[in-house]
Amino acid sequence: MIIHVDMDAFFASVEQLDNPELKGKCVIVGGTSDRGVVAASSYEARKFGVYSAMPMYQARQKCPQGVFLRPRGHRYKALSQKVMAILESFSPVVQQVSIDEAFMDITGSGALFGSPCETGLKIKRKVKDIVGLTCSVGIAPLKFLAKIASDMDKPDGLTIISPENVPAFIETLAVNKISGVGKQTQSRLEKMGIFALGDVNAHSQKILVDQFGKYGQRLWELANGIDSSIVNPHRPVKSVSSEETLSSDTLDVNFLKSVMLKHSEDVGRQLREKSKKTKTVSIKVKYSDFTQITRQTKLSRHTFSSEKIFQAAVNLLDKLRLNKPVRLIGVGASDLDSGDRPVQMDLFFQSDDGFEKWEKVDKAVDAIAEKFGKHMIKKAGLTYTKSDENF
Repeated sequence: MIIHVDMDAFFASVEQLDNPELKGKCVIVGGTSDRGVVAASSYEARKFGVYSAMPMYQARQKCPQGVFLRPRGHRYKALSQKVMAILESFSPVVQQVSIDEAFMDITGSGALFGSPCETGLKIKRKVKDIVGLTCSVGIAPLKFLAKIASDMDKPDGLTIISPENVPAFIETLAVNKISGVGKQTQSRLEKMGIFALGDVNAHSQKILVDQFGKYGQRLWELANGIDSSIVNPHRPVKSVSSEETLSSDTLDVNFLKSVMLKHSEDVGRQLREKSKKTKTVSIKVKYSDFTQITRQTKLSRHTFSSEKIFQAAVNLLDKLRLNKPVRLIGVGASDLDSGDRPVQMDLFFQSDDGFEKWEKVDKAVDAIAEKFGKHMIKKAGLTYTKSDENF
């Protein structure tokens, strides 16, 4: 059996845990201004229609009495690590899929922890006792059903779909509950008469593939109780990114570059922590009218150098024609490779364009930050403000 563990309103619950005065109040994590989006909302705030990814100004309109807080990433990460350690005490096969959720394969663990239901209850109790937070647990023989089950009785829920109940559950499962079915796909499915997953079997595999490509094949398999996805504790990291909604819209290119420097530093740090290198750098720009564009470029070789990432990001920004004020800007890295992969040097040891030099600088900066704190050393460009004349 597979277990999906989902922390309840994680960021907001952490804030209520650390500040008991917030318990019972509408806690909305995401920022104190009207800019940006909601990162998490307490269940009290959700009663007013405030949910993750909602623009902050809408959250204020729906819940003016809410307590609006800035995210504390370091605190959430620390508690997340404690939760994952608890899960790993029940099974060696744990796949963390985000900071607040994970899958577990508990095959063969019955002798130690009892039935799947008993195991789920023990996990919930241990998380509550050690971390002080509640979680919702879904248990099923198929991975996609375990995730759906964990969302059926929130908060602090436990839902089990036994193997013998899988066919009946699938038959009536609303298609919008399935991962990958967004509003557009749901509309297309409903035009075909598919409202529940069981309705999929009214169509042949060929028709489904013709209509939806590979996802059509996936839908047919799920409708027939087939889910080949496994709990993979070593799921590879495919990309890293860092972005920021600015305090005010701007056309100040130099200021945008200073923000990009900060996020390039963050992306490089993430890569080094994960022992990864990137060969593709991208930027994300959202304008004041909420239109959004992305651009990407290839580097000459893989690197975890923040400086090289920044140089590539700046080149991409310089090619844009900023005819509208910018609201959000971010930097990303993909096409990742192992950070310890040997690099083939050019013939006669020609220059590597500074890659090795900047990688050594970044490692030295990381060492200083680990010993004295990451704010002890900062590149000059990070001190730029909109009133500065030079970058």
